[in-house]
Amino acid sequence: MVQTRPELAGDFGMVASTHWLASAAGLRMLELGGNAFDAAAAAGFTLQVVEPHLNGPGGEVPMLVRRAGEPDVTVVAGQGPAPAGATIEHFADLGLALVPGTGHLAACVPAAFDAWLTLLERFGTLPLADVLAPAIGYARDGYPVLPAISRTIATVERLFRDHWPSSAAVYLPDGRVPQPGERLRSPTLAGTYERLAGIAAAHGDREAGLRAARDAFYRGFVAEAIDAFVRIPVVDTSGRAHAGLLTADDLAGWTTPLEAPTTFDFGAYRVAKTGPWGQGPVLLQQLALLAGFDLADTGPADPQLVHVVVEAAKLAFADREAHYGDVRDVPMEALLSPAYNDARRTLIGDGANAELRPGAPDGREPSLPTLPRSGSAMALDGAGIGEPTIEPAVEPAVDARGGTRGDTCHVDVVDRFGNMVSATPSGSWLQSSPVIPTLGFGLGTRAQMFWLEPGLPNSLAPGKRPRTTLSPSLALRDGEPCLAFGTPGGDQQDQWQLQFFLFHAIFGLNLQEAIDAPTWHTTHFPSSFYPRESTPRGVVAEDRLGAATLAELRRRGHAVTVVDGWSLGRLSAVARTPGGFLRAAANPRGAQGYAVGR
Repeated sequence: MVQTRPELAGDFGMVASTHWLASAAGLRMLELGGNAFDAAAAAGFTLQVVEPHLNGPGGEVPMLVRRAGEPDVTVVAGQGPAPAGATIEHFADLGLALVPGTGHLAACVPAAFDAWLTLLERFGTLPLADVLAPAIGYARDGYPVLPAISRTIATVERLFRDHWPSSAAVYLPDGRVPQPGERLRSPTLAGTYERLAGIAAAHGDREAGLRAARDAFYRGFVAEAIDAFVRIPVVDTSGRAHAGLLTADDLAGWTTPLEAPTTFDFGAYRVAKTGPWGQGPVLLQQLALLAGFDLADTGPADPQLVHVVVEAAKLAFADREAHYGDVRDVPMEALLSPAYNDARRTLIGDGANAELRPGAPDGREPSLPTLPRSGSAMALDGAGIGEPTIEPAVEPAVDARGGTRGDTCHVDVVDRFGNMVSATPSGSWLQSSPVIPTLGFGLGTRAQMFWLEPGLPNSLAPGKRPRTTLSPSLALRDGEPCLAFGTPGGDQQDQWQLQFFLFHAIFGLNLQEAIDAPTWHTTHFPSSFYPRESTPRGVVAEDRLGAATLAELRRRGHAVTVVDGWSLGRLSAVARTPGGFLRAAANPRGAQGYAVGR
């Protein structure tokens, strides 16, 4: 088995993320005497600066946390809801059948800042100024442009020049696309962070300072700037200009909920995910289906394993489409029950099934959306179509659906006290929403994940959270946190994470080996992102699976697309072993993610 890097081991602290500068910022907090939650927040704020094509201050960040000595995992539910004015009728009046993937109309309440501050207030120890210091430094003094940032800006260069001048001012310095390795600064964003840190520091009490900074964002100067900016129509993927629906009142009413996780016991592990307002439980449904197969007799690149995992994913994600959403009556207990999964498991045969087959847990009939016709979505050339795909203007590293790879970030931390956190920041992508001139960042576009068809669990409604794909993971063993992991990847997050977990838990691969192993995913079900396309029987696989495995998958009827052997997934993970060691690993794909620790 290929292992590109060592699995790190130590007993002080470990940080793994999708960018080396964020991992270093997290470790700095541990060195300052902070804990895992301080480290995760510092890494998260740094990611907002150095991966602006993948997340930003106007986005969202679900987290799973476990504080040492406490019995339960907590979900920090950092996903903002739709504005009060966001109704299906409003979009119909605009002549839209889908929420555009870019621009003002797709903005939900920006939840990331409040979520990070909630984490710090409830679980952290350091003042906000310390936690924000690395992000402020990189925004003010500059950071090296990643190749993916340069490629992404190139895809939307014309949009910026013609329609989004505030974005051009930040991301086209000197009037051109910044090249890989060049220094890029975000001085306005640095000023926003500095102002918020200064407001917090003006209070002698740490927690009072955090509350004051939160008020400044959601009820003060940040909310006022957002309210004013979204009144100005901007061009989006519909090809037309639209004003937004988000208001200062929407921001003022938001606080991050702390929730219980959804869990499933698989072998010696209890795996925790968010509730079904996100796609997280779909990983648990896959585990429930796979629990009935003897996977130990296969291997990481065995065609039988790939086939069974793909077919289980198709069933679980069909249930996601039919039953998940920010509603009270998602039949989660039934969806994870032995009886339901015993029956569903019989649908997995030797060949690839071409249908979308949701089940009827507790006799509840599934509610599926009317899928858009292929090619029916409109888009302004060069405008991008949101996460995770942007029409490539130059040669990119491509993802499964033909766009530039990358869409989100991830960070995992474990400290010497036994605290553990897994967080998946996303949204507020530079390519998807114009920069607010006085703040230095754009809004999120997560509302594109709603359906504009009434009566579905994920139908748009005011104050409702979109059924997000953001899906951090945390696992317990013997009641103690032992593993935190996650990846960017939209709909693929809970496919790539599942494979990592199986490789580690069943086949005994260490964290780095499990991340490095060749991977795959299916595109059989509707994409969560505009324009909501699907590829029945579609499987995307790294060529390292091997010619024999790929041929066998095709023989079984899978529509296989082969991609570069190091192109799928950006996993990271940390672990805590019974012997007291802390371990960490990060993805080598893209030469960007890193784990650090000692």
